[in-house]
Amino acid sequence: MDYYTLVFGSILVLAILCNIIAKICSKGSKKLPPGPSPWPIIGNLHLLGAKPHISLANLAKNYGPIMSLKLGQITTVVISSSTIAKQVLKTQDQAFSSRFVPNALQAHNHYKFSVGWLPVCPQWRTLRRILNINIFSPNRLDANQHLRSQKVKELIAYCDKFSQQGEALDVGQVAFKTNLNLLSNTLFSKDLADPFSDSKVELKEVIWGVMAEVGKPNLVDFFPILEKIDLQGIRRRAIIHFGKLFKLFDGLINERLEEKRRSGFMEKSDVLEMFLNIIEKNPEDIDHNHIKSMFLVWILLITITYHDLMLVSINYYCNL
Repeated sequence: MDYYTLVFGSILVLAILCNIIAKICSKGSKKLPPGPSPWPIIGNLHLLGAKPHISLANLAKNYGPIMSLKLGQITTVVISSSTIAKQVLKTQDQAFSSRFVPNALQAHNHYKFSVGWLPVCPQWRTLRRILNINIFSPNRLDANQHLRSQKVKELIAYCDKFSQQGEALDVGQVAFKTNLNLLSNTLFSKDLADPFSDSKVELKEVIWGVMAEVGKPNLVDFFPILEKIDLQGIRRRAIIHFGKLFKLFDGLINERLEEKRRSGFMEKSDVLEMFLNIIEKNPEDIDHNHIKSMFLVWILLITITYHDLMLVSINYYCNL
């Protein structure tokens, strides 16, 4: 018997044992909504198919707007009705607000400091209050309007230059850098990407690397017993990508702290300055880990937004 046969045989035996234990423990649990009968080990994973959203819609026709699925070792309740979704997301939001954290997002303990992944707790409430008052308020958004206008003008001027020279322009690359620089100037008053060069190509690759690893189906999310093995290497690669971004954020934070120690420093009106002032006044509320995690979330959000806009544009022009 070779090494790989032994390893996969052991995994199979462990998975079967976990499935048996889970069934025994679930006998006294609360009654779940109706759903398809799970297969041994894999549960209902085989029913998801290549297009899970379509598969779930078809299953809802048979089992109703609220149904339960067994995805590996994880029991999942699926809501397919806007009325019930309103109950879950609005009326009973406190009871359902805690969410499952994918294994990839546990790299560097990112989820423990992010308002997007923390359960409802005093720390979550503090972070949410800080964000609502200092970032998402109408006054704060209006104060950054000049930044948005400036970056759009730079983008138009850059495209116009290429047009006059008759040269090809990678619109997607320039749009990504413009969005990234708009966000980075809002966060720490600095461009992260030079739209006139490829000097920051590595940064884009790191950001897309994080997106790719977080978005991949991960066996560990369905079979937590495999966490230590990390068969697909998703957690290992996520740690590398997260580490590169956190190193960048550490450098920006330390640079600002050095500037603040110098005489004649003029306080800036960006998000980083606001966070550092809060840490100075109330160090028990947040620390540098919260800053880095929130920066990471915002950069990923702007990347997702950019990606969605590009897909919409491509679909539009393909249908002309």
